[in-house]
Amino acid sequence: MEYQLITPKTRKSRRKIVIDEDVIRALKDHKENQNQVIQRLGDDYYNKDFIFAKMERQFGFPIVIKNVLDRMKRLLKIAGLNKELTPHSLRHTHTSLLAEAVVSLEQIMDRLGHTDDQITKSVYLHVTQEMKKEASQKFSELMRSLR
Repeated sequence: MEYQLITPKTRKSRRKIVIDEDVIRALKDHKENQNQVIQRLGDDYYNKDFIFAKMERQFGFPIVIKNVLDRMKRLLKIAGLNKELTPHSLRHTHTSLLAEAVVSLEQIMDRLGHTDDQITKSVYLHVTQEMKKEASQKFSELMRSLR
């Protein structure tokens, strides 16, 4: 199998982000499972320390985004969910949920690797239903306080 590792889009694309204990635990569990496969397969595992590597056919080779997209489409179809979702959609959802949790624009930009707030605002910050509801409630509270 041929693959080519390419550099990220920008210098800021390569960054460290803080993750919580649940994510750390999930990654450790994943690594433990991966190590068991490596032990079992020995030299038949292409071990280049990829975090997300194939665990069937071509063991150890990196999982390419096309495979993730195909699997996601298949699972969405089985579940009867929106077939338009892509792995990149999860980035948008993550960003909207950060905004809903009242994470500052600066923190969101840092997490996304953005230097231009206009990109973050226009492309990634979608107003969620919960945010619309909250805005309506705050307006109602303001009106009641003016009586």
